[in-house]
Amino acid sequence: MELLLGGSAAASAAVFTNPLEVVKIRMQLQGELQAKGKFAVHYRNVFHAAFQILTKEGPLAIQKGLAPALSYQFVMNGVRLGLYHVAEKQGLTKNASGKVDTLRSILVACACGGTAGVIGSPFCLVKTHLQAKANAKEIAVGYQHSSEGMAAAFRSIYGKYGVQGLWRGMTTTLVRLIVVSSVQLPTFAKAREFVTSKQIFPEGSVWNSFLASLLSGLLVSVAMAPFDLVSTRFYNQGLDPVTGKGLLYSSVRNCASKIFKAEGVLGFFKGWTAIYFRLGPHTLLSLVFWEELKSMHKSYTIEQQKL
Repeated sequence: MELLLGGSAAASAAVFTNPLEVVKIRMQLQGELQAKGKFAVHYRNVFHAAFQILTKEGPLAIQKGLAPALSYQFVMNGVRLGLYHVAEKQGLTKNASGKVDTLRSILVACACGGTAGVIGSPFCLVKTHLQAKANAKEIAVGYQHSSEGMAAAFRSIYGKYGVQGLWRGMTTTLVRLIVVSSVQLPTFAKAREFVTSKQIFPEGSVWNSFLASLLSGLLVSVAMAPFDLVSTRFYNQGLDPVTGKGLLYSSVRNCASKIFKAEGVLGFFKGWTAIYFRLGPHTLLSLVFWEELKSMHKSYTIEQQKL
């Protein structure tokens, strides 16, 4: 049930934030391995990118990759949030006095994030391919994969590269989720504990989760930006049809090194505003939905026990 609640919360949030994910992917791929001023700028900022996609590709394009995005969020966050919830219930994130222990929370969150990254990687791979693909060539950025939908993408990758191909780039999302989880889950737990202790709102109020998630979302967007960019670039690169090796990057380290040499430190923060606009609402909606679903399940369980 914990896995189901966590996955449902994240998938519900993804319905609203997927357009920002499409914009983020495009901005991260723009000017790949090119110095500033050496490439055409199709997407000047978040709003311009959304406008370009809507006007050049049509209204449905802003929700590209929705099926794998929902699947990814359900599977990945179902595991991540679900396992973290189990750990909370078992007292693994608290100290002897019953309060949230920062170090324990970080360690548990890292383990949960790493596990989720391994399981959800194929969905993230396909999602990136579909969201990067532009219907209009004049605004295309990065490598353009040919698959038209989630099922076709899975068939194509598996047919060419087997099971191993579905988990290509897993280490990038593994690292990204460990970083995100180590920041997001402990800060949310600590912030919620603080807000609740101040009794600004009644205990159990959705507003406690709301305020806590605002802080968590801000910190996550800063911490994960470089890792998210590396993950996007590594997932989306084209592959050699014979060897199956990446055309641009041979490893995560190689990817990060090439980005630094060609684009500098700021290259790792390309599309940062899109990450912020996407992660803030997504973190907020995911954690608030998660808290509400847990509360509803707890109430339902109590009512069932009374019968």
